[in-house]
Amino acid sequence: LIRYRLWIGLALLALAIFVHMETSFWPSFILYLIAVILILGHFLLGPMRLIQVAMEEGDLEGAKKIVDSIKFPGLLIKPVRSVYYTLQGNLAMMNQDFDKAEKHMKKGLELGGGSLTKQAEGPNKLQLGMLSLQKGDFKQAESYIRQALRAGLPDKENESAAYLQLCSIMMNKREFRAAKDYFRKAKALKPTTPQIVDQIKQIEKYIARMPG
Repeated sequence: LIRYRLWIGLALLALAIFVHMETSFWPSFILYLIAVILILGHFLLGPMRLIQVAMEEGDLEGAKKIVDSIKFPGLLIKPVRSVYYTLQGNLAMMNQDFDKAEKHMKKGLELGGGSLTKQAEGPNKLQLGMLSLQKGDFKQAESYIRQALRAGLPDKENESAAYLQLCSIMMNKREFRAAKDYFRKAKALKPTTPQIVDQIKQIEKYIARMPG
């Protein structure tokens, strides 16, 4: 129904107009009402559920096609528009288009989305922090990662990654005591993701020789 909501709405609207012309307004009222609900739903709510299902199933191409089918994102209600830009950012990250990812994620966070995007706030800010690190903007990266930890991250892998990034930032700032503290926090979470485990092993070689 979501996929064909607009076309069903337009068909019902045409039928309502026909019934109205052939009889009177009241027999066509329910058709008008359903048509308006479906058409407004298409433009105000969009196919967000279809995009989320496609991403959960790993169908990135399908998700991208559905996202691209939204021609007027400015008409989406604010919480849904925030989700739209967040999803755009996630898709761009998966395609390694980091500039586009940063642009859309910032837009999604600026819009806010209440409970719709609250659970994604932490991971999004963590990703923005990592993007800032790639650009060499350590101050902005630290700010985003701290915000991510305050907002809450979904699992110990993300939390451990956040602490490791803060550890690296502190090492760069030569704040060795803070670096060691963040490293201990990351290690204590006992992450299992190979990339994070390898990063812990690499940092561990240097952390013991640090002063502080």
